[in-house]
Amino acid sequence: MTKRVFRVWRGDVSGGGFRTFEVEIEPGMVVLDALHKIQANEANDLALRWNCKAGKCGSCSMEINGKPKLSCMTRMNSFLPDETITVQPLKTFPVIKDLVTDVSWNYQQNKRIRPFKPKPPGPDGKHRMYQEDVDRVQEFRKCIECFLCQDVCHVLRDRDREDAFVGPRFMIRLASLEMNPLDDDDRIPEIRKEYGSGMCNITRCCTEVCPEHIGITDNGIIPLKERVVDRYYDPIAMLGRKLFGIRKRTKTLAEEKSGK
Repeated sequence: MTKRVFRVWRGDVSGGGFRTFEVEIEPGMVVLDALHKIQANEANDLALRWNCKAGKCGSCSMEINGKPKLSCMTRMNSFLPDETITVQPLKTFPVIKDLVTDVSWNYQQNKRIRPFKPKPPGPDGKHRMYQEDVDRVQEFRKCIECFLCQDVCHVLRDRDREDAFVGPRFMIRLASLEMNPLDDDDRIPEIRKEYGSGMCNITRCCTEVCPEHIGITDNGIIPLKERVVDRYYDPIAMLGRKLFGIRKRTKTLAEEKSGK
């Protein structure tokens, strides 16, 4: 066993600072294991969230050496032998205690999004969609709501524009609905105005930290921005709306490929 140095942020909403701990590390350990050792042996009141310890619940999100990560999926052998591991709460959200932050704002944004509205079934009473369309939206359903993408988003983190932008996690939820050919709701006006698609300048920082490797920017946010542009800034579509009240329908992926 070897000893590793940890700097762990301790405090609450009134303030705090880093405390240094030395932890004996065994082969195969992850950062969450080390934090549990600190909690068991040196700081029994250390507050941190965790649940599955398998990278599927998103509970143990924190910042490790300045980067948003899941502590249960960050292996100790990924650090240099003499490297100090600094652990702190997610910076974008208010601190409750130690490594626990108040992420309730995210759930409030989720409630704002209207649920799936199915189209009427076909003449035979069944719903059908192309496999390409299934694959397109299936990726977005891998989200474990760790909110690492929300934490690293500069619109929320640096510019404090929670009033104008729902963040990448919920742009992905909107994409999963808007790109579903069986959804009968028109969400483009709200994606543009209420949810702030124009606030994102596609730095791809959210994609980089996603533990499920979802193409948040390229596969979700950019296509939504393109649909907003088609609707509101395409001169032909704008003329059609003004003269005839025509609204350009967004094609499914299968229709785009077939040229229909």
